[in-house]
Amino acid sequence: MIADALRTRYGVARGAARLCAILLAAAVLVLTPVTATAEDDPPTRADVYGALGLAEQSADYVVLVDVSGSMAKDGLYDSVRSTLRSFLQGMSPRDHVALFTFDAKTRPRYVGPARPVDKIVAALPDSPTPGGDTDIGEALNSALTQLETSGSAPVASVVLLTDGEHAPADGSHYPKNTGAPWDALHRRAEALAKGTDLSGYALPLRTDVTGAALLGTVVPATTVLKPDGIGDLRGYLAQATARTQARKAATLLADDIGKGVTATWTGPPQLDLTDGPVTGRITLTSADRHVPLTVTGVTASLDGTGSDIELTVTPDRLTLKPGASHTLDVRIDGSLPAGWNPARHTEDVEAELEIGGTVTSSWAKPLASQVDLRVPTRVRTTDGDTVRVSRTVGNPLVLPVAAALAVLVVLVLGLRWLRTNRPRLHGDLLLQPAFGQQIPDQIALRGRRVRLRPAGVGGHGRVHGRRQRADGERRLDLVISYSPDGTAGRTSDATCRPDGQVVVNGVTFTYRAPTGGVGRQGRPKGAER
Repeated sequence: MIADALRTRYGVARGAARLCAILLAAAVLVLTPVTATAEDDPPTRADVYGALGLAEQSADYVVLVDVSGSMAKDGLYDSVRSTLRSFLQGMSPRDHVALFTFDAKTRPRYVGPARPVDKIVAALPDSPTPGGDTDIGEALNSALTQLETSGSAPVASVVLLTDGEHAPADGSHYPKNTGAPWDALHRRAEALAKGTDLSGYALPLRTDVTGAALLGTVVPATTVLKPDGIGDLRGYLAQATARTQARKAATLLADDIGKGVTATWTGPPQLDLTDGPVTGRITLTSADRHVPLTVTGVTASLDGTGSDIELTVTPDRLTLKPGASHTLDVRIDGSLPAGWNPARHTEDVEAELEIGGTVTSSWAKPLASQVDLRVPTRVRTTDGDTVRVSRTVGNPLVLPVAAALAVLVVLVLGLRWLRTNRPRLHGDLLLQPAFGQQIPDQIALRGRRVRLRPAGVGGHGRVHGRRQRADGERRLDLVISYSPDGTAGRTSDATCRPDGQVVVNGVTFTYRAPTGGVGRQGRPKGAER
């Protein structure tokens, strides 16, 4: 009845204590500025525990004290009572203690918070039970029942202090130190260990007995502390407290293992290097909830630009508080290749951001023997984090000069074509029927093209010139198109050399070139300008 009453009363108290601890931790996180800090002095383990707020984290202790008759010898029981006081004082005020004594029976002496210590120690009997037996199995059963019914904390410890062997009274559920009852205890401990960090600490109070080691057959994670004498008991119990503190820390830090620092590009999304260096930003974010992380040698580069673009990060060293982010300036300088196009244009590439840096924690060394933080040593970059880089390159005069040259070339080619295929005409063209003695029509050749409308022979046509080179000399031929009735269907073409004749559609065309031929400018040789 007393055990049930105590469990009910202190179960409520423990729940309220946990809620207060959670609210306090949340307030600390909210009020802590998320800025980079520099650490000058490396922290001690006590500093780390203080930063973690282990004093606000509860642990369950079930302490089993042997009060059988043999504990009265050599003042052993009195030494245990005084040593328990210092052991309890080393606990956190928020820890939960269940104190049991056992001989032939197991009795709950105190169940509640670890303070006040005097109240807990006073709950122990003044002396051992004269002639009492030692039922370690029943004591371990009570310890597991306490942890099962109280809703154990994330860290729980069973501490067993005994000076004898397992020697139960008749009718005990654990008549031997092996068998089905002990197997059942082991399975219950394994089930508890799935939801809490359960460990055992066994202290044999005499060197010639082995009963304390039975705790290891029930709780797998048991350490048997073997003091050389009763004078060493205080130090060994302190080890149990220290190891429980370390397990508290390990439980809190479990979520931080392997997380580290992530880097992201936070702007601008487009970098224009036309006018020289520009400034960008990267943000380093700690994914850890508890561990401060230091990043040194922060570097950044852009992969895929095809040229040397230098990125300089300032500062290159900073310490991030748990869960904090810090934005760093990045100076970007360089150029993009102009490629095959020498004209003024804008080169634009999408480059993948790569950020380097070594990540460490000042907590790693003081916690090395207890918790492997496994901090990722490199900064992680967000997958697919890219930056667009542009720069206006090339000579601004290339396009105007190229356009002017193109116009000039077209002009030269056009003039050359005109000079060859449409030269100025000189001389006369005579038209008369191929058969007959009709007086010929005489048409003066002027300009680059002449329309033919002969009154005598009739019909329509046109004439233009074409320069030719033959036998080492230049000449101007006439290209004649003529239709006797003016229709396109009866049009025929012919070429007539200077002072030559051709017949087109029954009409003789006679080309009378100027005397002396035609010069380079299309004028008759010897003609005045």
